[in-house]
Amino acid sequence: MTDSLLLSRRDLEFLLHDWLDVTALTSRPRFADHDRATFDAVLDLSEAIATRHFATHNKKSDAQEPTFDGERVHIIPEVGQALKIFTDAGLIGAAMDYEIGGLQLPAVVAGACTAWFQAANVGTAAYPFLTVGNANLLRAHGSEEQIETFVRPMVEGRFFGTMCLSEPQAGSSLADITTRAVPQDDGTYRLTGTKMWISGGEHELSDNIVHLVLAKIPGGPAGVKGISLFIVPKFLVESDGTLGDRNDVVLVGLNHKMGYRGTTNTLLNFGEGRHTPGGAAGAVGYLVGEANHGLAYMFHMMNEARIGVGQGATALGYTGYLHALDYARTRPQGRAPGVKDPAAPQVPIIEHTDVRRMLLAQKSYVEGALAFNLYCYRLLDEERTAEHEADRTRTRLLLDVLTPIAKSWPAQWCLAANDLAIQVHGGYGYTREYDVEQFYRDNRLNPIHEGTHGIQGLDLLGRKMVMHNGAGLSLLLETITATTARASAAGGEAARLAAQLDAATARVAATTAALWSTGDPTVALANASLYLEAVGHVVLAWIWLEQFLAVGAATDAFHEGKRQAARYFFRAELPRTGPQFDLLDSLDTTTRDCRPEWF
Repeated sequence: MTDSLLLSRRDLEFLLHDWLDVTALTSRPRFADHDRATFDAVLDLSEAIATRHFATHNKKSDAQEPTFDGERVHIIPEVGQALKIFTDAGLIGAAMDYEIGGLQLPAVVAGACTAWFQAANVGTAAYPFLTVGNANLLRAHGSEEQIETFVRPMVEGRFFGTMCLSEPQAGSSLADITTRAVPQDDGTYRLTGTKMWISGGEHELSDNIVHLVLAKIPGGPAGVKGISLFIVPKFLVESDGTLGDRNDVVLVGLNHKMGYRGTTNTLLNFGEGRHTPGGAAGAVGYLVGEANHGLAYMFHMMNEARIGVGQGATALGYTGYLHALDYARTRPQGRAPGVKDPAAPQVPIIEHTDVRRMLLAQKSYVEGALAFNLYCYRLLDEERTAEHEADRTRTRLLLDVLTPIAKSWPAQWCLAANDLAIQVHGGYGYTREYDVEQFYRDNRLNPIHEGTHGIQGLDLLGRKMVMHNGAGLSLLLETITATTARASAAGGEAARLAAQLDAATARVAATTAALWSTGDPTVALANASLYLEAVGHVVLAWIWLEQFLAVGAATDAFHEGKRQAARYFFRAELPRTGPQFDLLDSLDTTTRDCRPEWF
């Protein structure tokens, strides 16, 4: 039996220590105060809080979602109680600098800690998740005064944060936002406009809410080049840190989603006149950095959030898998093939081959995705702390290339794992009495969160693989082939897997070149989502080969399970990419050429 139905601590230890060797990071100045005992202790703490205070109200917060009475938002008290314990433990600042109250842990360790909370209760975990991204953006691009005024209280858990990008008429097309920011004589701005789909946009879980808002200053460039970024707090903050006037940020209503129902998701009006801070109309905002650079700044939070959304998808898939595994081990039904005696005892359904097929598929998706998530966080640590600038630059480029895959692959395939978890439960799986139906509903949001598959596909093929004259693609291929070279040298089964992955990697290179050979972006990008899926599977095969090598010669059940999951991925999943690359190589334009009136 598994020790936890949230995540596997044994798997985390394997990934963090046997594979990624996170303790080696303590040789670097930033992490010199830490050791393995520190890392284990914070993981223990995270598991304990997630298990005792987050998981325990997951179903309740789903069934009793936030409500709005026209004046206030009402949320079950367990959400605030759990968040108070989380923030008192200092976990919002887990990876942040000591100087602003953080614990200065490696991002890879902090990411592993976060996964516990996402698996336990993704709706409640969303509030600190957004706050961390908000604080990190301001730490990178805000002024010292802005950091002191807004970041410190977020690290302490007194303020929570949001990101306000989309608008009802604009959706993902940020060039079409209309929120305006008019400069004032005192250096502030007054904002007017509407923002949609703002998670955590209104609540009373913290003293203040720090909105990061994209808006356009009149007279600026058209399109995305004219977007600026502003801090717009729910309450203004006085010079001594106390809260002042209520800012003119007003909740219009809550969106009612199929999942993440414990997270308020809001439509907000800025500057509608309900409140008049300082006796004037408009929501008071503070410019972050330079005018007209807002989208570039916001991508700091968006890229971090994309990796985090991918990990959230992984966590939901992982806990669904563990629930399905537990059910399969304890649910007796049917008998082994060939047993004709109806009086023979029933066997647990895990004895049935098709159930093991579904469990193995889930295992290959969720354990592969978790490894990939943590690898990306490990790249963040490398980017920030590597001794040589050249190493930091290469790592940054590799992470740029991997980010759209890190977001979208888990969102697609760990959702598929949730689907299989329901199937393992049979008829019970789609009843509300069992947790797996909620995990599926929660996870179904992640293919949309922080950019759809289509957007990530366009980003990967249209930008990341061709930027710097293809340097990103070349680096990805070099990184994968370095692994296959090690596997080839190891011989035996590892070498056979390496040969299969080398063939798939060569197809990535050839297909990318073929897609761009016509010089017509509409042809190249016609099947960008399919390209994302195919390349994503190649990347995950690489991650599974890395794990296969990390297993070494160990033969206990855990390590044999890793080997078998790697075999499954190479035999049942990687071959999917062959027909996908064939279609891409043909420069098929069926979807591009289909006219709207034909539907």
